[in-house]
Amino acid sequence: MNRKYSVYIAVLIMSFTLLLSACGSKKDDMQSAAPLQDPDAIGHAEPLVSKPISIMEGRTTGPMLPVYFGFDSSSIRSDQVARMKVNADYLKDNEAVSIRIEGNCDPRGTREYNLALGEKRALSAKKYLVNLGISVDRMSTISLGEEKILLHGQDDMAWAQNRRDDFIVE
Repeated sequence: MNRKYSVYIAVLIMSFTLLLSACGSKKDDMQSAAPLQDPDAIGHAEPLVSKPISIMEGRTTGPMLPVYFGFDSSSIRSDQVARMKVNADYLKDNEAVSIRIEGNCDPRGTREYNLALGEKRALSAKKYLVNLGISVDRMSTISLGEEKILLHGQDDMAWAQNRRDDFIVE
């Protein structure tokens, strides 16, 4: 029995020694990998300002903005009017641009209901832009319902982000 314990103790001591030696070599590697502080190697400062990308918010093509809706509603909310004006101004300044308005919904409700509500939302935005002077011929609509969820979550914030119209340049 003593011989068996002696073998176990010897194996434990060797394992512990290997473990300690491995930790020591990592420390040496980390010290050797430390960057050298050479002031001549530092380049000139670059500005942090970046160029806008084509997708700004939601799935909307920039510089247009998506429009968000209340629960079970297709009416343009008063806090979204400024966004609709930004989109109309962009379209007025770029007369050759045509867009697709994509109506989206949160995942609550049946698939059929959400497709119908998404279509109502897209048509509501289209009508609003027509009233702001944009030609109906430059706009198409599609309902995506809940098919292209932007935020996957089961809370008010995720649902609010998914109740929107996206404006896509075609």
